[in-house]
Amino acid sequence: MNKKADIGLSISVISVSFAAIFIKILLKSDVPPIYIAFYRLLFTVLLLLPVLIFYKKYRLELLKIEKKTFLLMLGIGLVLSIHFATWVTSLNYTSVASSVILVTAHPVLVAPVAYYILKEKLSIINIAGIAISLTGVVLLVLGNYDLGPLTIDSIEGNILAIIGGIFAGLYILGGRKIRKSVSVVPYAFIVYTVATIVLFFMCVLTQKNTFSIEIEEYGILVLMAFVAGIMGHTLYNWSLKYIRASVASVALLGEPVGSTVLAIIAFSEVPSIFTFIGGAIILTGIYLTSRK
Repeated sequence: MNKKADIGLSISVISVSFAAIFIKILLKSDVPPIYIAFYRLLFTVLLLLPVLIFYKKYRLELLKIEKKTFLLMLGIGLVLSIHFATWVTSLNYTSVASSVILVTAHPVLVAPVAYYILKEKLSIINIAGIAISLTGVVLLVLGNYDLGPLTIDSIEGNILAIIGGIFAGLYILGGRKIRKSVSVVPYAFIVYTVATIVLFFMCVLTQKNTFSIEIEEYGILVLMAFVAGIMGHTLYNWSLKYIRASVASVALLGEPVGSTVLAIIAFSEVPSIFTFIGGAIILTGIYLTSRK
């Protein structure tokens, strides 16, 4: 990993840690989860648009993208929309710590798939890491579920977070492949735009009025788009060109730690003992999964 990619990856992880906090604030204001996912991506696309307009090289590159690559990017956009829809919804049913830990467990998927598709080596330690992570997932999900109806965690929310994590892994694998030949701005613009369109139709199908949001909430959504979208996801996509997919995944171990600390400060949301123990096992397994 070069120094610029190292710095960029670090900034992206810190920035994306704020996403769950912004989402929780909006959920407490009764903004539907699908709205949050839709507007987050919509405002991220709008923030990227001036860069695409003013830089001719990006416009030309966008027009020269091969059909096969373009179709793959459309698929990645669809995957991203499902990731956001499931993960944001999970935060309506479970704690920040559980949701972010489970959605960040995608190296368990990324490592073996990257072995077959991207020819990235998978050692005995990596395989052990996958097994350890899966054990932690079972403990976190079933342990919190057994706490009873008063717990902030629910099995539905945890399952949604796991599904979100699976699609996050597919998103990272696709990005790792495409970013070898496509610059970050055209790549992010197409993928985010496709995801935004898909989420818009989800909003239309599931809600009555997609635009019934207060001005203050729009402000939070714009801030989330800039911090988590531009400084988080887009900077992360930029770094994918220079690092291995498994390393890119393990770097996001900082997100659950940062998000959990922020949730304790902002909402006094202290994780359960099962979240602490299961989360520690998952993070240990993810670290081993992503080791060289």
